[in-house]
Amino acid sequence: MSVQALIKSAVLAGALLVAASLAPGPSNSAETKIAIFAGGCFWCVESDFDQIDGVVETVSGYIGGTLENPGYREVSAGGTGHYEAVRITYDPEKVTYDALLTAFWHSVDPTDAGGQFCDRGDSYRTAIFATDEAQLAAAEATKVEVARELKTAIATAVMKAPTFYPAEGYHQDFYEKNPVKYKYYRYSCGRNARVKDVWGDKAYLGIKDHMG
Repeated sequence: MSVQALIKSAVLAGALLVAASLAPGPSNSAETKIAIFAGGCFWCVESDFDQIDGVVETVSGYIGGTLENPGYREVSAGGTGHYEAVRITYDPEKVTYDALLTAFWHSVDPTDAGGQFCDRGDSYRTAIFATDEAQLAAAEATKVEVARELKTAIATAVMKAPTFYPAEGYHQDFYEKNPVKYKYYRYSCGRNARVKDVWGDKAYLGIKDHMG
C-alpha cells in the first residue's frame, strides 16, 4: 500500500471515530428497570404482571431468606425465611413503578400476615423488595396510603432487595404451560374472591380493565 493510501485510510478511520463520538447514544426507551414483588403464589403474580403493557419479562424465584441457592422443597417446607417472589423487568417509558405498585397492592390481600389465600406460611407472605432508594420511598409511601384506604394495619413488608434466586424451570410461566391446572388452582385457592372482597371494583385480577 502506498504512503498516500495509508494516509487516506488513517484520515478515514479518524473521521469515523469522530462521527461515532458525536452520534447520539441509545435512547432511554431501550433501558429497562427491575421491580420485585412477593404476592403469594408466584405463578399468579407472574400471570398478573405479564398482562401489563410495558412489562418485558417476569421470573419466579425466591428472596429474603438465609439459604443460598434455595429450591422449592426447602422454601415451601419453611425455615429458610425466603418469600416466593417475582422479578419484573419493565420499560419505564411504557409503565411506571408507581403503576406497578398500584397493580401489586390491588392484586393481593395486604392485611394477611400468615400467607395469601389458601397458601399459608412464611414463603407466601407479601412484600415489596425495592431495588433502589426511589423505589423504597415510593413503596413506603403507598403502604401508608393503602393503610389509610383500608383503615387497618398492613402486613406487607417493604425492604431493600437482597439476592434474588430464580426458581426451577417448571415454575416459570406455569400459567401458560399448564393453563387448566393453573386456572383450577387459582379458583380453588380463592385468590380472586378474596381480592374482590378486599378491594371491590379496584381489584386487579390480571385484567387491565380491573386495575382501577
